[in-house]
Amino acid sequence: MLRLNEVKLPLNHAEHELRDAILARLDIPPEMLLGFTVFKRSYDARKKAHIVLIYSVDVETQDDAAILARRQHDVHLMPSPDMEYKYVAQNVNADGSQPRPVVIGMGPCGLFAALILAQMGLRPIILERGKTVRERTKDTFGFWRKRELNPESNVQFGEGGAGTFSDGKLYSQIKDPKHYGRKVLTEFVKAGAPEEIVYVSKPHIGTFRLVKMVEAMREEIVALGGEIRFEAKVADFEIEEKDGQRQLRGLTLAGGERIVTNHVVLAVGHSARDTFETLYARGVYIEAKPFSIGFRVEHPQSLIDTCRFGPNAGHPILGAADYKLVHHAKNGRAVYSFCMCPGGTVVAAASEPGRVVTNGMSQYSRAERNANSAIVVSISPEDYPGHPLAGIEFQRRLEEKAFVLGGSNYSAPGQLMGDFVAGRPSTEFGAVVPSYKPQVHLTDLASILPDYAVEALREAFPAFDKQIRGYFKQDAVLTGLETRTSSPIRIKRNDDDLQSLNTRGLFPAGEGAGYAGGILSAGVDGIKVAEAVALSMASAA
Repeated sequence: MLRLNEVKLPLNHAEHELRDAILARLDIPPEMLLGFTVFKRSYDARKKAHIVLIYSVDVETQDDAAILARRQHDVHLMPSPDMEYKYVAQNVNADGSQPRPVVIGMGPCGLFAALILAQMGLRPIILERGKTVRERTKDTFGFWRKRELNPESNVQFGEGGAGTFSDGKLYSQIKDPKHYGRKVLTEFVKAGAPEEIVYVSKPHIGTFRLVKMVEAMREEIVALGGEIRFEAKVADFEIEEKDGQRQLRGLTLAGGERIVTNHVVLAVGHSARDTFETLYARGVYIEAKPFSIGFRVEHPQSLIDTCRFGPNAGHPILGAADYKLVHHAKNGRAVYSFCMCPGGTVVAAASEPGRVVTNGMSQYSRAERNANSAIVVSISPEDYPGHPLAGIEFQRRLEEKAFVLGGSNYSAPGQLMGDFVAGRPSTEFGAVVPSYKPQVHLTDLASILPDYAVEALREAFPAFDKQIRGYFKQDAVLTGLETRTSSPIRIKRNDDDLQSLNTRGLFPAGEGAGYAGGILSAGVDGIKVAEAVALSMASAA
């Protein structure tokens, strides 16, 4: 099998043209081509009137070796890599001589850690503080409609993790030499995702499809011997100290139950603040890390489509347009777009009473009126000096300000982009109607962010207009506050065995531990950590 990259065709090419292009590139007659599959499809929209599709294809011919030898100088032709996932161990604890591994958290990282452990025959126990995905969906929609927050069942907590209420983006810029990302995508397809996610350049799923997929993956874990407990919050960690070594020996649940285990995958999300506090109190090594703060920004999706695709806006292959923006402000701060949701909505993502947090969400169709994205300013531990958990307190203070500024009833504070840049409060909406529920209360957002962030954002919005004409739209809506872009802490782990820097048996993983950002990278990290657990158990057998 051969991998042929950079096959370029017009946006509206006929189906046979891809086959014709492969024959021409390989310079072979039709009878030599046995078949091909599309590995990746992306597009180049720099010339809006002449958008080009770019394919990578896996090709089977009658003589792959001869073609490779004849075209050895073609940098876009190579043998197709072996991307089939291979388990590092199998049934290493079949006799039950070791305590079962435990996975804390059932977001993308915990879900894939548990799935891989189950597929290797290790019968993991999964502890999720929230509810099943359907029950948490009811609680979350109830919060948006009735302003009644359940701190244990919301956008942040529950089966599927925060990614369930998102755009379902399945792309990442992580290095993935072992093709773990392919394993994530193929498992999603097996669970009900559309097959296109394995080859389109920026795959996404959407919330409603994610719900069914998460349930299907849960069923497989249980069928393979895994045990899943919902509303099972971990209250404490039992750590044995002996001869200068620290070893995890068990967990205590909120109801007092003790679970004996020597292997724990810590796959909590970045909002599990109470868990971080418990770990810090137990001496687990934690350090502060950078994250970002800002607002959700809404424009008409039609504006973004036209700016990005010109006369090809609305083409079914292109779908709703996204964007990626970066501006380096004069004060040294980076301002950038994050978690852009085409044709989506801004959602209430609070997990603690008396605080307001925003996030973005899209369905698979991406058919809502507005485009939204977080526009955020980078901050570092120097901005919130103190102990390693100081970033959490920094977030909480901002979220409390947003709650009060919005009216102290979970309405979000908002402002028009033109008014924010001009430094005046907003009093009425323009053509852009905000999508956040329960409500957006117009005010002056500058009062809830540090001065350096306000200065950088006011400089960035007009600058973004040079990248996307029309972006600096006077009545575009800013909704606050975006604080959960990533974890404010990192629970450091060793590079070789992925265990905590100072606590054996604890495997920090995913977004909460500071090792992922998004569904795909979190799933990949879950696979890596599951393998590390299996190898550790195999060495102890």
